[in-house]
Amino acid sequence: MTDADTVDHRRLAVALFNQSWQLMKQDGRTPADDDRLLHMAHASRYHWGEVGTPANLVRGEWQCSRVYAVLGRPEPCLHHARRAVALCAEHGIGDWDLAFGHEAVARGLALDGQPAEAREEVERALAVPIADDEDRELLLTDLATVPGIDPFW
Repeated sequence: MTDADTVDHRRLAVALFNQSWQLMKQDGRTPADDDRLLHMAHASRYHWGEVGTPANLVRGEWQCSRVYAVLGRPEPCLHHARRAVALCAEHGIGDWDLAFGHEAVARGLALDGQPAEAREEVERALAVPIADDEDRELLLTDLATVPGIDPFW
C-alpha cells in the first residue's frame, strides 16, 4: 500500500464515521437514509481495517453496533458490540473503549428483550476504570439511554 493509499483510507474512514454519526442523529430519516447510514458505517469500519489502530477497529465496531441499535436490529447490533469487546480483550484495550463496548452489548441485549443480561452489561461498563472525567460522563449519559434500564448509578 502506498502512502497515498494510506492517506485515502484514513480520510475516508474519518469522513464516513463522522457522516454516519450526523445521519444517525437526523430526525425524519427515510428508509433510503437508513440504508445509506448502514453502508457508511460499514465502509468506515472497512477503511479503518485497512489502516487503523486496534482502537480504531474497536470504535468502528462500536459504531456499526450503534447504527444497528438505532435501526432496531438487535442481532447485528450484538454481533458488532461483542466484536468491539473481543477486540478490546485481544489488544489489551481498556478505559472508555471497553466501557462503551459493554454499553453497546447492553443496548443490543435490551433491544433483544433481555433486560437482566442488559443490566449485567451496564454493570460491567460501570466497573471499567475511565481516566477522563468527561469520558466517564459521556458513558453515564449513554448508559441512561439503554432501553428499559433505569439509571441506578
